[in-house]
Amino acid sequence: MVARNGVVATSQWLAADAGLQMLKDGGTAADAAVAAAAMLAVVEPDSHGLGGDTFVLYYSREDRQLYGLNASGWAPRAWTPDYFAELGYDDETGMPNEGVNATTVPGAVDGWAKLLERFGNVGFQETFDPAVRVAEEGFGITERIHADWIDAADTVRGDDYAESTYLVDGEAPDLYSIFRIPDMANALRVLQEQGRDAFYEGDIADAIIRTVRRNGGVMTHADLSSFEAEWVDPISTSYRGYDVHQIPPNTQGFAALEMLNILEACPSELGLDLAELGPRSPQFWHLLLEAKKLAYNDLYAYNADPRFETVPLDRLLSKEYGAELCREIDPDRATEPRVHAEVDSGTIYLTAADRWGNMASFISSVYSAFGSGVAVPNYGFTLQNRGGLFSLERDHPNVVAPRKRPFQTIIPAFVMKDDEPVLSFGNMGGSMQPQGQVQELVNIIDLGMNVQAAGDAARFRHDQTSNIAEIESNLYELVGAELEDTGHDLKRTDGTPMGGYQAIMFVPDPNAPDDDGPDSPVAGVYRAGSDHRKDGGAVGW
Repeated sequence: MVARNGVVATSQWLAADAGLQMLKDGGTAADAAVAAAAMLAVVEPDSHGLGGDTFVLYYSREDRQLYGLNASGWAPRAWTPDYFAELGYDDETGMPNEGVNATTVPGAVDGWAKLLERFGNVGFQETFDPAVRVAEEGFGITERIHADWIDAADTVRGDDYAESTYLVDGEAPDLYSIFRIPDMANALRVLQEQGRDAFYEGDIADAIIRTVRRNGGVMTHADLSSFEAEWVDPISTSYRGYDVHQIPPNTQGFAALEMLNILEACPSELGLDLAELGPRSPQFWHLLLEAKKLAYNDLYAYNADPRFETVPLDRLLSKEYGAELCREIDPDRATEPRVHAEVDSGTIYLTAADRWGNMASFISSVYSAFGSGVAVPNYGFTLQNRGGLFSLERDHPNVVAPRKRPFQTIIPAFVMKDDEPVLSFGNMGGSMQPQGQVQELVNIIDLGMNVQAAGDAARFRHDQTSNIAEIESNLYELVGAELEDTGHDLKRTDGTPMGGYQAIMFVPDPNAPDDDGPDSPVAGVYRAGSDHRKDGGAVGW
């Protein structure tokens, strides 16, 4: 779709509409993003909510600058390898992935507050109103969300309050039925009245700590009250003349940048160019798969909280290193990953742009479906299970430690050219995110696809542990047999494992008058796309 004054793209129509209403009422891209996120907490509670984490890349037209926000929570003060050893966990079993001993401090609410404080025109009162209404009055269960809810139902069956909140007679709500979450409306109202402090120091904080303690956890009020989201400098690499930006570690964003560096080196190092090969060539997909494996070797070896460990980004993101890795690719044979690891998914991504040229690339998650499976009574949200992504190997950079942030899968992305915004986009879905973003960027930059076609095109999802690539059936029919002949282990699939892509592209008007300042309308149009694999869309005005 094409819009002049503003646009929102996300995975559920009510959320897109909530964001659009903010824009029509004079809100910024930040206001629209938070309104859409609050609505998604209601309509996609298995993927995202108040108990999760958030990352944002925000382009401010007034500053002509891209800002990064890391709103991912840290481990409780009591979390150490010895603590988990006493619970029966070690480097063989890994961290728990369910229950409150997988719950780090939820960072999303503080992140939303900081985004609005810096870039918004309004606050929680206005941005939460649409979500409060829908949580109380109910919403219709759509197709993809219904299927995900069925798959996730077991997670909440072990918690009486979570089961009563999210299931109907012990089962996922019926397709097209009306579902209400009045307790979540209550939580949103408390935040409207008392602000973010209610979550980290007030009544909601008390309820979180009671819930954690009742379920055998050790999070304290101090763990919550001392937490603050952090503004960070984005990291980037160039690809075919475009600058691609990510949030730095503790996210996995650098894996996408490393993949791009490898692929950009391949024409000179291997004599293979993606644009010349084209997507009908098995070697096109072979290069993408092999570049993914190499980048993810480094991702799982090095990613960690940079406040605790040094992640060698200068080397990992250098063009020289990209060329070195490209030379490791055998053009004719598939290889086995050196580092075996895989991560779960349960995420929402949205992007918003306003009439003044501000753009938000926004992602949020409770990690696994319904997170830890434990919900906070009277407030209707589940606690995330991001702590499950820590390592218990004591010499690993990502080893669990007090107040440390775990490996985070969720990554918003942003593309610029000549210091001007081009594309705000993302692809939800755990380990799918870096490899999905790269496939979509290759579609746009190398193959010339428009912003919608780039997400519609078939893609793969490679598992670093099994070394199996799930590949959409129409793509398998095209190149599957040839890829298997080179040693790739493929599994035909539908679009379900491929995450969900959303994107907004800004196209400047070459005939527009000179910019009159920060209050003048943006001189151009927005083109937006939304993944057909999800239940949402792109809406604008």
